[in-house]
Amino acid sequence: MPIYEYECRSCGEQFELLVLKTTVAACPACQSQELEQLISGFAVSSESIRQANVKAARRKYATSSNYKDQKVAEAEEIKEHSPVFRPPPKRK
Repeated sequence: MPIYEYECRSCGEQFELLVLKTTVAACPACQSQELEQLISGFAVSSESIRQANVKAARRKYATSSNYKDQKVAEAEEIKEHSPVFRPPPKRK
């Protein structure tokens, strides 16, 4: 059961499709059957490649504006809803 990549000649949509014996390939966007099968690459994975990919993804996420905005919002939420600390009165 291979997975093929296609591009629709009608609307340009690119998609993957699991092809079985009874599968009729059609574009999920426009339902056209005028498709071009694309050359697919294959993935090779190892532990070192996986770790490098995870590290790169974390670095990209940490430098994204969405991450920074989320951290600022969390800090403001904590500051707004945290009780004010008042030290207990000193006993004489």
